[in-house]
Amino acid sequence: MNILYFLVGCSVLMALIFLGAFIWAAKTGQNDDVYTPGIRILFDDELEEAKSEEDHFSS
Repeated sequence: MNILYFLVGCSVLMALIFLGAFIWAAKTGQNDDVYTPGIRILFDDELEEAKSEEDHFSS
């Protein structure tokens, strides 16, 4: 029965840590930009291809 109290205490502590991290992220503006991540995925392949072409031509 003692282990049950320990596990409940640990789960409450972890929940409070995650809640604190969520509140910190919300206050510091981590989730303010919802437009750029959707557009950024469109340009990742082009940047990697251009970089790999530069590596081939420079060697």
